[in-house]
Formats: sequence, C-alpha cells, structure tokens
Amino acid sequence: MSYRTAIRSLFAATALASMSTASFAATEIEWWHAMGGELGQKVEEIAANFNKSQSDYVVKAVYKGDYTQTMTAAIAAFRAKQQPHIVQVFEVGTATMMAAKGAVYPVYQLMQDAGEPFDQSGFLQPVIGYYTDADGHMLSMPFNSSTPVLYYNQDLFEKAGIAEAPKTWPEMGEAAKKLQAAGVTCGFTTGWQSWIQLENFSAWHNVPFATKANGFGGLDTELVFNSPLHVKHIGQFGDWQKTKAFDYGGRRSDSAPKFYSGECAMYMNSSAGRAGVIANMKDVKVGVAQLPYWPDVAGAPQNSIIGGATLWVLQGHESEEYKGVAKFFTYLSSAEVQADWHQFTGYLPITTAAYELTKSQGYYDKNPGADVGIKQMTGKAPTENSKGLRLGNFTQIRDIINEELELVWSGEKTAEQALNTAVERGNKLLRDFEKANN
Repeated sequence: MSYRTAIRSLFAATALASMSTASFAATEIEWWHAMGGELGQKVEEIAANFNKSQSDYVVKAVYKGDYTQTMTAAIAAFRAKQQPHIVQVFEVGTATMMAAKGAVYPVYQLMQDAGEPFDQSGFLQPVIGYYTDADGHMLSMPFNSSTPVLYYNQDLFEKAGIAEAPKTWPEMGEAAKKLQAAGVTCGFTTGWQSWIQLENFSAWHNVPFATKANGFGGLDTELVFNSPLHVKHIGQFGDWQKTKAFDYGGRRSDSAPKFYSGECAMYMNSSAGRAGVIANMKDVKVGVAQLPYWPDVAGAPQNSIIGGATLWVLQGHESEEYKGVAKFFTYLSSAEVQADWHQFTGYLPITTAAYELTKSQGYYDKNPGADVGIKQMTGKAPTENSKGLRLGNFTQIRDIINEELELVWSGEKTAEQALNTAVERGNKLLRDFEKANN
C-alpha cells in the first residue's frame, strides 16, 4: 500500500468512527436548579443515577444560584435563545411562568406528545393543585415541595411543665408565658413570616388571601389579607413581640439560631427544615406539630399550602430532546426516587406511592414527626382559599409585606395600618402585572 493510499484509509476510518460516535451519542438535557450545598449534591446524584439507568439521554444538572437568580437567568437565556430544557422555579414564580406566553411547554402536554405514561392522579392533590391550569392540567413537574410546621424543644417544655405542643394560638400564648417563667428568653419565633403567618395562615383558616380564588381565577385579583381575622392575628403577634413571647428573627430562616440555641422554645418553619433542626440540636429532644389555629374560626384548621419549587420545561428544543425530558420526569417521580429524596431532604413526597413506600420502610416510625407536614396538607380537601396562590409580581409583594410587618414588630405601626398599606401597595403591583400580560 502506497503512503497516499494509507493516508486515505486512515482518514476514511477516522471519519467512519466519528460518524459512528455521533450516531450513538446520548442526547443532552440541561437542567438549571437552585439547590446549593448538600441538596445540590443530591440533585447531581439524581441526574447521575438517571444517566446510568439508560444510554439514550444525559441530564446535566447546573446550579444557577438562589431561586430568584435561577429564574432570572432562565428568562434572560430564553430571550437570547440559549435556554435550558428544564428550570427549577419557586412557587411564587408560578404566575410569572404561566404568563410567559410561548416560553413554557406544559408538562401534561410534554408527556402526552412524548408518548410517556403519565397519571397525575398519583400525585398528592395539595401539591399539584398549586401548579395546574383552570382545567386541572399539570403545568410543571413538582419536585421539592414543603409546608410549614411547628418545631418545639421538648426538653424546655418538660422544664416548664408543658405536656404537649400547643394546638391553638391562645395555647401558644399560655405556653410562652410558662416557658418564660421557667427561664426561657423567648416563647417562639418564625421563619418566612409572609409565607407562614399570612399565606398559610389564610389557607389554614380557610379565608382568602386574595380575590379570584387567590389569583387562580384571573389576573384581575386583589389582595385581601387585611381582614379583621388577619389584623387580629398580626396584632396579637405585635403584642407578643413586646414581651418576647414572640421574637422576630428575620425574613427567611434567619430566626433558626434562636431555636437551635434554646433562646426560643418553639419555631415555625418549613417541614424541609427538619434535617437542619436535627443536625443543629443533636443533644436536644425536638418535637414536630401542626401549626396553631384560632379556635373561634369555624372549620379551622383547614389545610396548609406548599412552598418550594417545581420544574418547568422551556420551549425551543428538538422533539427528541423533549422525549428525554419526559423520560427523566418519569424517573424523577418514581416512588423509589421520590421516597429517597423525601427521606434525605425533609421535602414532602410528591406522590402517594412515595409516601406509602416511605411508610412501609418504617421511616416514620423511626423518625417521629417526619409525616406531620403531609398530614397537615392532606387532612382536608383543598378549597379555593387553600389550594395555593397565583399572583403576579409576588416576590416583590412579599418584600412589601415583610417591610410592613417589621413596622408592626418595632411598634411603629398598628397591624391594621401595616396590612392596609401592604394591600394597597401590593395591589398596585398586581395591576402592573395585569397590564403587562393582557
């Protein structure tokens, strides 16, 4: 064979190998998420295990910062036509995603188009209710869902002679007094005050947070969380703040150290915070209970609503790639994967099958209180007031609520003044959103 013939043969073989590699290359699916630290590692593990389970698709999990940063990055990427296939968006971004006409590929449609078996009746109703359209179709895939619960320091309760967790708000006040009399500095604190003390408070008492079924019925919704019941609740917190029966610790989970250190004996925050509580209080007996309620409200308690995030699929990719997204969603929502995610993180299992599997594995027997959030959400069928919230510009509205509540805690405003102002300011943002999306 001549030198020239050998070179030709080598090039031909190389080209053939290249074509063969291209033919069998796995289709890449990009997933942008907002899970840092150990949660981020778990997300990467889920993606890696899916990749190992088949050879047609490779899911690439990419951390893009916190929830706000991730959603902002995805919107910018879509405008630049460089969007990922999947983006994790927190629950308050739901209305924004729904209003992004042409940008979102609804999950129910995706699964149908891909020919992937999909039965949304297997998902926990309070979870999917937040993310369905007017016809009950799922728009995004639930992933990390949580609901607020009450954590309490059982050692301090025993010291104060308190036998069980308070069930009502009057009982919370009495427990705080006993705890303080026993030397505890603060009775209780709360994380995420808007989410827990106004949004979930409304659902838990079956009263509207906003008109039009909390925004599910249309963009012309208006905020109404300045009702007499809301004013009574926030006013009571303002009074409790004066004696440190309640003590404010920050807008997100900034108050956690008050509970971890024993400064406060009770703490309301996400059910997904349970792992953090246990890790920081290894030598303390910690109980988990449902949120308190006002006993004079007929029908209370109702059901709590969720926080956390779902996975939205963005338009603009090839059909073969969307088949991979659908396959990944089937894997992600399987009982085994969801049970493992629930047990590792403290987030709720999104399907009945994952809940039943976790129960059959004896997890709740070994970890008392781990199922409180599930029972609290599923005890009653959701109503228009307790299905969830679908409000535009809601991230900014929460900032307004936080500002106004802080003026109550500092004694600069009454509860009525603060809530009236928050509603007025928030409604202006709702009108801006309505105008921009009509």
